[in-house]
Amino acid sequence: MAKIIATEKAPSAIGPYSQAIVTGNMVFTSGQIAIDPAVGDIVAKDIASQTEQVMKNLTAVLSAAGTSMEKAIKTTCFLADIADFAAFNEVYGKYFTSKPARSCVAAKALPKGALVEVEVIAEI
Repeated sequence: MAKIIATEKAPSAIGPYSQAIVTGNMVFTSGQIAIDPAVGDIVAKDIASQTEQVMKNLTAVLSAAGTSMEKAIKTTCFLADIADFAAFNEVYGKYFTSKPARSCVAAKALPKGALVEVEVIAEI
């Protein structure tokens, strides 16, 4: 049976979904955008700062699920502007040192005007 993951250390879902779901020894996160959970909105304005917040949010969700960024096996990344790829990649690489499989695509628009969104599949 799947287990819903919820933590106050990451933003609450802004729709009818969970921060993450655990099934078996796997956790599947929902996409995280750069919402600062202390404020409830996006504070960071540039791609590097937004990516840092996204990584903090994902770290909190994965921790609540009993795992970590090091156990990520697949990420899916969405950028509002593919021209931000290099700056995004620089921050991303500091957090995903285990080099999980990844897809990274440009999206026409992201929720709340975010510049980046990332989801993770990880082992527990």
